[in-house]
Amino acid sequence: MSTETYNVPDISCGHCVEAITGAVKPLDGVESVDVSIDDKTVTVAGSFDDIAVRSAIDDAGYDVA
Repeated sequence: MSTETYNVPDISCGHCVEAITGAVKPLDGVESVDVSIDDKTVTVAGSFDDIAVRSAIDDAGYDVA
């Protein structure tokens, strides 16, 4: 299992948290998703594909810095 933190500068509200969590959580191998409004980060844990996570965040309408 690994943990990766992504910087997502556009995170600003609860809707952002819900949208990103909803996009990333169902991905294969994702065990947990923590979206921080204050830090503007998404921390993902599990055995997941980095490209799939980045793509899911992008598909939810947010850019990974």
